[in-house]
Amino acid sequence: MRRICLFFLVAFLLTGCSKDEGNMDKCLRLRQTLLAQGCSFEALITADYGDSLYEFGMQCQADASGTVRFRVTEPQSIAGITGVLEQGTGALTFDEQVLAFSMLADQQITPVSAPWIFINTLRGGYLTSCGDWNGGLKIAADDSYHEDALHLDIWTDGSGMPNRCEILWRERRIITLNIENFVFL
Repeated sequence: MRRICLFFLVAFLLTGCSKDEGNMDKCLRLRQTLLAQGCSFEALITADYGDSLYEFGMQCQADASGTVRFRVTEPQSIAGITGVLEQGTGALTFDEQVLAFSMLADQQITPVSAPWIFINTLRGGYLTSCGDWNGGLKIAADDSYHEDALHLDIWTDGSGMPNRCEILWRERRIITLNIENFVFL
């Protein structure tokens, strides 16, 4: 009788240890990989300021420390401009001239800073929820723990790679990133 009870106890404990990976675990795995390796991606950025709409295409690369290097690909009139975005600062390079700029302009987020905000939030923002969405995940996160934080909704594809991000401020979407070719370095 003891052997039978012991058998059932061991079987119960072993089956209790095998658990499917939860959605929050997938989010945290994405974060850990990004922190360890960095990534590259292409982004079509749409900034909606209510009275005006702007679109930009950018190729981006983020290193493991969170620094984002980019090259503008669209619109053609500014294609080729490159830059670097780091914690709180940015720099554009055009014809070998460097222009430093703030992440905010006229109290609005500059569209060029959107990839850094996206990466920074994935790396260390406050994850508020993570759930299934069309074969991938929908991650809801705030860019900081501050009271008036930016809120980001980030979607991944079936392989767990981000493919869309919306940046909201005071419950209004201000910037959308459509992400392609997201890969870890």
